[in-house]
Amino acid sequence: MKTSRITIRNLFGISERTLDGKSVELSGPKGAGKTSVLDSIRLALTNRSDRDYIVRQGADEGEIIIETDTGLSIDRRIKAGQTAGTAKVKDGSMLQTRPAEFLNGIFTPLQLNPVEFTQMSRQEKNRVILSLIEFDWDIGWIREQFGEIPPGVDYNKHILEVLADIQADNGSYYQSRQNINRDIRNNIALVEEIAKDIPDGYQAEHWETYDLGCKYRELEKVKDNNAIIARAKAYKESYSNKLRGIEAERDIAVAAEEKTIANERDGLNSTIARLRAEIKAAEDKLSGLDGKLTDKIAVIEAQYQTKLAKLDKDAALANEWADKEPEDVSGLADEIAHAEAMKKHINEYKRMVAKQAEIAELQAESEEYTRKIELARELPSRILANAKIPIEGLTVVDGIPLINGLPISNLSDGELLELCVDVTVSRPGQLQIILVDGAERLDSESRMKLYAKCKAKGLQLIATKVADTDELEVMEL
Repeated sequence: MKTSRITIRNLFGISERTLDGKSVELSGPKGAGKTSVLDSIRLALTNRSDRDYIVRQGADEGEIIIETDTGLSIDRRIKAGQTAGTAKVKDGSMLQTRPAEFLNGIFTPLQLNPVEFTQMSRQEKNRVILSLIEFDWDIGWIREQFGEIPPGVDYNKHILEVLADIQADNGSYYQSRQNINRDIRNNIALVEEIAKDIPDGYQAEHWETYDLGCKYRELEKVKDNNAIIARAKAYKESYSNKLRGIEAERDIAVAAEEKTIANERDGLNSTIARLRAEIKAAEDKLSGLDGKLTDKIAVIEAQYQTKLAKLDKDAALANEWADKEPEDVSGLADEIAHAEAMKKHINEYKRMVAKQAEIAELQAESEEYTRKIELARELPSRILANAKIPIEGLTVVDGIPLINGLPISNLSDGELLELCVDVTVSRPGQLQIILVDGAERLDSESRMKLYAKCKAKGLQLIATKVADTDELEVMEL
């Protein structure tokens, strides 16, 4: 599927430009709008842009229309000030109700920005190439393998990622198994604990139907009758004893009241005697108050003489030191102030040391996670080492993708761009277009070789190249 016409209006500084589906090289100075053409096409297909301003200044709306030789048309429009627009995708007379999903199926990111692919790390390039391996699967295949659709999995991913999610430790299957095993262990332990208290030969059915309530009621009735019988016999046999008991209760009560009155009489007599003694003591104390005053005054006079002597001594000592010059304490004060300031940092220092230790532990954990992640990324490559890959010259050895026997990292930028061409034509139904921004970074031989390969493969190539010209030039390839 090739484009037959591309029309751009009010996007990325472009007022209006039309391409007729032919391969072209856009050359000119920086800022001439070369990349704007490519960014417009990328916007039409992905509804994304890294630029801050998409709609041309002064316009209310931008639009790009892509028409193909199969009758497919894409009409993307975006309002000024917005970062995403809406697309109307028609395949002939049929309007696609899920345009984003449909568009994702007719291109690969490599063909829209192959230069970005050349700048990826070795691991990222390998991962991209391995992801091109196709496996014909659907939800029915998943159900056939697992007997159900495993929950908690994003089935929009590549099949290898789907399978990895299904078996992951945080996946639904693994967590469910952990929960079930835990419940099994807990239940076994509970059963064993219960079994220790159950007698041998226990007849569960017999004891389950045993009417325990009825037996309790029967037992209580017998006990009540027995109690009545015992009380009747005791009463009959102990009448005289009860009579003596009643008389004894009377005599004890009378004795208790007599003792209470006697205690009250003794208390009152004791109070009278105590009060008489207190009066006598107060009279004696009154007669001695004058002597006590004399003693107190003598003590106060002695304290006065002691303080006066200390005051005279202190005055003499002050006279001795008054003529001396004071020492400079600024140095000592500064030292103390510095020490106090440093002491304020003790807790934070200890906290810092603790954090450093914590950081070291976290780094160790992070490195361990990294090791596990990298291992998880390498394992699929090993599985796919002998898989059939639908790109000419592409093989996989020991999990490393090779192009004509060479690792991806050994390829030049020109060879990597040619690889993007192979990727673009590897899948039927793809939009046969490739966008190369910055072709001047390739040497002339590599650039011409890339252009020739696109032409031989029947791809529409739109390339940009910085050139020493005054304005944008369009050259048909």
